[in-house]
Amino acid sequence: MKKKMLALTLAAMLSAGVISGCTAKNESEDNMDAVENTQTTEETEPSAQETQTQYAMKAGTTAPNAHPYMLGLEKMDELFREKTDGALTLDVYGSSQLGSERDLIEKLQLGTLEMTCVSTAPLSGLTDAFLVFDLPFLFENEAQARAVMDSEVGTEILHSVDEQGMIGLGWFENGFRNITNNVRPIETPADLNGLKIRTMENPMHMDAFEVMGAVATPMAMDKVFSALEQNTIDGQENPIPIIETHQFDQVQTYLSMTGHLFSPAPVLMSKSYYDALPAEYQTAVQEAVTEAVAYEREQIDLQTESGLAALQERGMQVNVPDKAAFQEATASIYDECIKEGPSCVSPDIYQRVLDVIASVPSSAQEEAAQ
Repeated sequence: MKKKMLALTLAAMLSAGVISGCTAKNESEDNMDAVENTQTTEETEPSAQETQTQYAMKAGTTAPNAHPYMLGLEKMDELFREKTDGALTLDVYGSSQLGSERDLIEKLQLGTLEMTCVSTAPLSGLTDAFLVFDLPFLFENEAQARAVMDSEVGTEILHSVDEQGMIGLGWFENGFRNITNNVRPIETPADLNGLKIRTMENPMHMDAFEVMGAVATPMAMDKVFSALEQNTIDGQENPIPIIETHQFDQVQTYLSMTGHLFSPAPVLMSKSYYDALPAEYQTAVQEAVTEAVAYEREQIDLQTESGLAALQERGMQVNVPDKAAFQEATASIYDECIKEGPSCVSPDIYQRVLDVIASVPSSAQEEAAQ
């Protein structure tokens, strides 16, 4: 009887041990599952910023990172985030990472890119309204150019692309264009005779250099440095911030401050994307662009001054020619291009631009007042 009771006791103890062992194993597996589930949740759960971001946009430009285009677009991203509590953001890609200016415009039209800032030249194939800015020696100073951009006629020009899959938001700028080359200082139009000068692919720009005796050579911006380095071309023309940030002084000797053209830069957005934004975000976009425009123009002024000094310090020979002879040499461009018809400057737009210019003191008047 005692043996039978001992056997039952041992059986009960073994049974309890087995049950206890199974329970411990299951609890351990449950704990591991809980840890794994916690880790998975922590790894996949979006951050607060990611949760807030509803409209993550991209912007492309051909300018390098230090250029005011880039600084203005980055400022815009900061303002977008601030005004929408992070719901609207803008990632900015410079140095032609997303393509040439023509590529960027096409991507906006296709809706594969949300925003860009480009020169007006590649827009001439879409609308003739921008062509007035391609008239050589139209402006004497920045104040006149900015007054035109911010005027009623400037706003109309900006929005002339609104039926082309884009919407004009504001005017950045690139400053006055000047000539660099490796042959000689440009003091008169005769000094351009026979020089191969890179220009944008714009008929009016090319014609202006041709009538001054140069060989106009259109070329994408990302090809210019190597072409200068290999002496495929003799020179190029661009505003000081572009010349300095692209380090053209490494492959160019002479910088002639001709100021032959002013380069406005419209800020454009994909119209389909803009139209899909809630009304309050559209308002935020417009407000942010307005503030970023003022900031970008400040950077242009700063970099034009500091860039010129830096280029001289690095060895470029700078001269300031008398513009009268250049204006006379390019007068035929006005006669040929200001008329009614496709690929021409509208006489009405031209006159309205002149009216705005007349309301701003000329450089001579400013000097006399001082």
